[in-house]
Amino acid sequence: MTRAFDGDWRRRALAGDEVAVRQLADAALGPLWSFCLYRVGGDRHGCEEVVQETLLRALRELANYEPARSEDCIHGWLTGLARNEIRKHNRRAARGVSLDALWERMDAELLDVYRSLDQGPLSDAVLEREETRTMVNATMSQLPPHYREALESKYMRGRTVRDIAAALGSTEKAVESQLTRARQAFKATFTALARQLRVDAG
Repeated sequence: MTRAFDGDWRRRALAGDEVAVRQLADAALGPLWSFCLYRVGGDRHGCEEVVQETLLRALRELANYEPARSEDCIHGWLTGLARNEIRKHNRRAARGVSLDALWERMDAELLDVYRSLDQGPLSDAVLEREETRTMVNATMSQLPPHYREALESKYMRGRTVRDIAAALGSTEKAVESQLTRARQAFKATFTALARQLRVDAG
């Protein structure tokens, strides 16, 4: 998703280019939906509202978007906007205190996790044995898109490393490295979610 949203795209979108605006909506809807759904307590209608408001706000504040600051620049910028809309929604739904507190702790911990991934391998963490479908989906929804897409290609769609490399125009070695970091991100995210949910429940 990130490569398409460079400086040239930003200039076209700011000029009102309908194709550029549609490009953002088409690319962002799925990842934003996944990111927001668990943060609004699984409320699908609320999630739709949050995603819509996030995209509208993104278009209003597009001048603040700075391309190419990181691999997931557009995703990080959009999820930052989404967090504000999620807080508003949860407060209106009278569940903001517990959900906001949980996700503020999560965001701080996951930010450190993602920053450290590119600096070296994480230490192994022992995961809970009760890995429910909801927990796995919640974990996947919080991963940066390039990690989530790598895991889905390999483990959900059953594609080989060679096939993934060919589709990306990359090398098998680069894909293996991406998968290693994606697995580390999943493990760390799952562990952080489990720990924070236990704290929240206590």
